Amino acid sequence: QVQLVESGGGLVQAGGSLRLSCAASGRTFRRYVIGWFREAPGKEREFVAVINWSGSDTYYADSVKGRFTISNSNAENTGYLQMNTLKPEDTAVYYCAAKYGSIRFDTSSFDYWGQGTQVTVSS
Repeated sequence: QVQLVESGGGLVQAGGSLRLSCAASGRTFRRYVIGWFREAPGKEREFVAVINWSGSDTYYADSVKGRFTISNSNAENTGYLQMNTLKPEDTAVYYCAAKYGSIRFDTSSFDYWGQGTQVTVSS
């Protein structure tokens, strides 16, 4: 069993930056894939970024490519999402999720979810 807790959300002006953290407990990140998803009001939860346990493979949604960076620290059992040049359309609740094995991009493939952290970008 894995428990995930996100932190680092908040209110920021357009063009600003935030760094989200995803602290895991219960089991180590070894061989786990960590994904970040977001859900805006009235919209479905969507894929943002994903990283494998070694950090050698990362993938991003086109909407955040070049602005967001996903990383992890197996020593700290923590995943990160660095978000730069934030836009109002990035406003959403951001969730981290974990799954064992290979990289996937769909929400249904992830077994463990955090409670979410609100990110609000003002124009």
